[in-house]
Amino acid sequence: MSVRGAAVWAMGGQYLSFAIQFVTSVIISRFFLTPAEVGLFSVALAAAMLASTLQDFGLSRYIAALPTIDDAAIARCSSIALLFSFVVAGIIAAASWPMAVAYHQPALIPIMLIIAASYLFIPLAVVPMALLGRTMSFQGHFAINVGGAIAQGGVALALAAAGYSAFALAWGTLASGAARGIIAQILRPARPWPLRVDGVAPIVSTGSRLTALYLSGSLGTRTPDMIVGKFLSLFAVGLYSRAVSLSDQFRMLISGAIGSVFFPAFARIRDRGEPLGPAYLRVCAGYSAVIWPGMAGLALAAEPLVRILYGETWIRTAPLLSMIAVTEIMLVSLPLVIDLPILLGKLNRLIAYNLIDTAMSIGLLVIGCHWGVTGAAASRLVYGAGWLLLYAGFMHGLVRFDARALLKVYAKSAAATLAALVPLALTYLMWAPPARIGFVALAAAAATGVAAWLGVLALLRHPALDEMFAMAGALPLGPRWRARLAAAR
Repeated sequence: MSVRGAAVWAMGGQYLSFAIQFVTSVIISRFFLTPAEVGLFSVALAAAMLASTLQDFGLSRYIAALPTIDDAAIARCSSIALLFSFVVAGIIAAASWPMAVAYHQPALIPIMLIIAASYLFIPLAVVPMALLGRTMSFQGHFAINVGGAIAQGGVALALAAAGYSAFALAWGTLASGAARGIIAQILRPARPWPLRVDGVAPIVSTGSRLTALYLSGSLGTRTPDMIVGKFLSLFAVGLYSRAVSLSDQFRMLISGAIGSVFFPAFARIRDRGEPLGPAYLRVCAGYSAVIWPGMAGLALAAEPLVRILYGETWIRTAPLLSMIAVTEIMLVSLPLVIDLPILLGKLNRLIAYNLIDTAMSIGLLVIGCHWGVTGAAASRLVYGAGWLLLYAGFMHGLVRFDARALLKVYAKSAAATLAALVPLALTYLMWAPPARIGFVALAAAAATGVAAWLGVLALLRHPALDEMFAMAGALPLGPRWRARLAAAR
């Protein structure tokens, strides 16, 4: 499958999974769970996700980077995945009681035990998905991700409606893990038994260094809910985690799962001995042209969106969402900061940069919490600027992209982003402020913004526009629509 075709399948799976998860979260938050109940689950999940850095043990990247792979290597990787799933589940289970004591929440114990059980299904999916990605067979990823989302959403919604409180979200997590594992084994069997541990030294060597990297990264990305919960309250955690979740979901809706396509795609470029710079510029163009206006629009529309989707109970999420969405703009400006250093054998340097990144993230968040949950969200803006300064030189030295060409791309993306915001900003000024705007007016302003965005992309001849047409051409369309797309280009 071509890179563009794989991206289409990956994005399709991400869009559908997002739709299922988004609708489920809106219904549960609006009708069944309070911010404090969501916050309780968020703290438990954040603690579990710290241990979950061990679950993959770098196997996905290890398998994707291998020049060739045979049945023996697959058996060894599957065995390692199984062993580490028990390690992860055991760590999460053991941490449940200390977490309950630290947060004075006895309910954390059973919730974390349920989450721990979900990780026992992880080895059923890790290796099959890596093998599917290696061959660019992203139809399989589509089925696995959508199946997991359906299972998670259905179970969580049913149990929330039945009054299971935060436990509904925990059981949904378990259902998702089971569904993903079963579907993955049906599509690409790679059973982790009988165990095979001979010749695992290269896997352990690579996996241990990747795990150190992932653990460092997780301390920065997974601890915010725990820090906010410890310094503030479960109510604050609920507001903060909902803002982060909505921002992450919206970003994934815009960009899709195309990030999972890039690693094997860049591996092919590396193996051919071609320069990575031009390809990296195309990735930056696509991310900035599409994600920047989406996240900027989310920031501007945060208040009416939160009110329409979640109701007045969650309205304090709106300013947090605006700040976190703007932070996302900075964090997507340099894509693949983890993938490309791993691919190019610069793992040790990446770990050093990641440790600085993590210390900066945690330190700024702790300082921000002194000004409440608003300060916590504001700290992300400072972190985003620091992150850009930290990684810009590293990525330039690694990929050798044309810095002037990248700045030109960013200027065009910024112009398109501003054009996309103008209709909504004018609606606020001339029609209805954020506190009073309705769904119809908001949707009309958004649609007009999309039209203005496309117009500016075309006017400025943004390089992402050709990629968008090319990806549209990879869709299963009829001859007439293919001809129209070709004419539009």
